[in-house]
Amino acid sequence: MNADFRTSFTREPGTLRHCPALVLNADYRPLSYYPLSLWPWQDAVKAAYLERVDIVAEYNEVVHSPSVSIRIPSVVVLKDYVKPQKRVAFTRFNLFLRDEFCCQYCGARGDLTFDHVVPRSRGGVTSWENVVAACSQCNLHKGARSLRQVGMALRKTPRRPGAEELRNMGRRFPPNHLHETWMDFLYWDAELDA
Repeated sequence: MNADFRTSFTREPGTLRHCPALVLNADYRPLSYYPLSLWPWQDAVKAAYLERVDIVAEYNEVVHSPSVSIRIPSVVVLKDYVKPQKRVAFTRFNLFLRDEFCCQYCGARGDLTFDHVVPRSRGGVTSWENVVAACSQCNLHKGARSLRQVGMALRKTPRRPGAEELRNMGRRFPPNHLHETWMDFLYWDAELDA
């Protein structure tokens, strides 16, 4: 039997495809801001059924089983607190987030790669303190030379970010879609203007 034929009967309705649930820790903060901690609606319903989460807000959409109807959760809170990681993994994404998704030489956004400040060919290591986000043009211009040789300067000194610092940095880059029921939970700990 053709796989497309089999799945055509089980595909979810188009309206449910865009109903993710915002997942909050037991302290009512998102598990992560960037990427935003979201679950597909199926996982949120399953976690609620297994009593692992409390449902705080719901969409208007409803799903049915033969014996139960349930509104799709839009915000869920974990019943058990998940301790945030203190160590920040050295990944390309986290490096770009630390550098606010802009070239550390010219400030350009988009088309980013990473650059070793002290080139590896000159003994430079791949570490938080020696790697920065760079646009392709600046990276090609610098090549395997030192900053002094090419007359370039860094916008800020590269360093290892703290976990809380990186989480706060992620709050500056909201996703394209924010459901209205999420807003009270995404920025509730932000400082209010006096």
